Amino acid sequence: MSDIAVEAAEVTKSFGDHQVLRGLSLAVPRGTVYSLLGPNGAGKTTTVRILATLARPDSGRVRVAGFDALGQLREVRSRISLTGQHAAVDAAQTGAENLRMAGRLAGLTRPQARQRAGELLAQFGLADAGDRRASTYSGGMRRRLDLAAGLVSRPEVMFLDEPTTGLDLLGRQAIWQVITDLAAAGGTIFLTTQYLEEADQLADRVAVLDGGTIVADD
Repeated sequence: MSDIAVEAAEVTKSFGDHQVLRGLSLAVPRGTVYSLLGPNGAGKTTTVRILATLARPDSGRVRVAGFDALGQLREVRSRISLTGQHAAVDAAQTGAENLRMAGRLAGLTRPQARQRAGELLAQFGLADAGDRRASTYSGGMRRRLDLAAGLVSRPEVMFLDEPTTGLDLLGRQAIWQVITDLAAAGGTIFLTTQYLEEADQLADRVAVLDGGTIVADD
């Protein structure tokens, strides 16, 4: 098995006449937190969508979890999770119901989904709120629930696209702790952010995306 969990080589992507990515290349070692910094419009979300198989590049090569992300979509998707900029939870369901639903969608049996939901509620500090509707959760709690849902299937690679955007200080610190714990457990995390201090706090390696290409990576 390769030591590289995520790899992109000379990736380009345009929308009409606007070229978003201009020969982007990067490599993320397994078991590390890799943070992609950049201003709004730099192409961070487009990069994540391509790496997570939600969009195709115009050219270039992409491998994730050891598979070709352009030709082996099923294999890649079964090994990754993606948490976007806005919490994708069902506000009408309880926290536990959200996680059980995610488990069933991931192919778990009902008993397995119930057990996994209980494990994740405890891991993310939501056990006491598990029977409450998600509509009653704070922004930080919703983000934690969203992250928990992304871990139901125990993914090899987790993509987090600006997970703390819009959160207050306490909410951001709670998410930072979750990411730190995931990294300590050996997960591979690809994190995009606009906050330099967030990358400094969490990442093993930091890259800067500007003008559609990586201008620094160290």
